Amino acid sequence: MDDQTRTEIEAATFRRLREHLLTDRPDVQNIDLMTLAGFCRNCLSRWYQEAAAERGIEMDKAESREVFYGMPYDAWKDRYQGESSAEKQAEFEKAFRENVGPRDTV
Repeated sequence: MDDQTRTEIEAATFRRLREHLLTDRPDVQNIDLMTLAGFCRNCLSRWYQEAAAERGIEMDKAESREVFYGMPYDAWKDRYQGESSAEKQAEFEKAFRENVGPRDTV
């Protein structure tokens, strides 16, 4: 497989993952994704932001989240994000530290 075809397939796979998380399964909470998989939709939007920056395209966190979520992040949270228990929040904090780093550095 040539590099261009591989890149196109990887991009299509990313778009399908995004669609799955945003359209097919908005019920899956970010807190559960982070706890179980070590990443969430916000991580994906951050990785998007980082990839853009590597190419000289500057965007802030809010802009990258809006690109990924297809709407402002607060609107998505209001529509889809539910309350989480103290136990789930503690699990999330642990997973976040292990997979992303201290919260004050991100």
